[in-house]
Amino acid sequence: MGQNLKSRERLRPVDLARGHGLSTQAVRNYEEAGILPAAGRTPHGYRTYTPVHAQALRAFLALVPGHGHQTATSIMRAVNQGEIDDALRLVDESHLQLLDDRRTLRAVESALRDLDPTPVTASDAGSGPDGTFIGPLAGRLGIRPATLRKWERAGLVRPRRDPRTGYRVYDAADVRDARLAHQLRRGGYLLEQIAPLIAQVRAAGGLEPLEAALNDWHDRLSARGRAMLAGAAELEAYLREAG
Repeated sequence: MGQNLKSRERLRPVDLARGHGLSTQAVRNYEEAGILPAAGRTPHGYRTYTPVHAQALRAFLALVPGHGHQTATSIMRAVNQGEIDDALRLVDESHLQLLDDRRTLRAVESALRDLDPTPVTASDAGSGPDGTFIGPLAGRLGIRPATLRKWERAGLVRPRRDPRTGYRVYDAADVRDARLAHQLRRGGYLLEQIAPLIAQVRAAGGLEPLEAALNDWHDRLSARGRAMLAGAAELEAYLREAG
């Protein structure tokens, strides 16, 4: 009885928009996108909303930080269409993605910890003052030269060519990338998964600057996890309100 009375309470678009920093047009857009259930209409054709719509808006806005706009939209559409299992599956998939991201971060951290701190130097056989050649580097890593060539095709290492001999020459950054790729491969990661991680190391300017990026990565994953908890609470409140 109380819920029926509450659901009949009329709210204007501005009532929903107020407090969330939204425009009334944004509220109407959310309704048209299926994020909010369909609004009622006055005899003059004006939209009227209820506390159920207000809770739907709170749920959507709480879901966005953890799941992203597109997934949050899909979750709300599924709920409003009565497809609760589909909505919960989408939530589960986001949690799985977060877990996979955490595993990737741990793999990178583990690979960095396990890197051999001793660089390949000119004293190594087959190395010169400007870098090392494919044979000595492959031997140092315990892999075949063909593996290094495969990694090169995948973009994991980018050796230059000696202008006189045409031989591949790996400088210090190439050796670093090869070592990191080797550790990640030992951890079971595929080449296509390793390539963007190597790119992050290059963009950071090396391993030491990457530490700040890893700390930031930790913080962002934690923020996503907490945002998912907040979104789940508001979604559950909406399910109760709409039910």
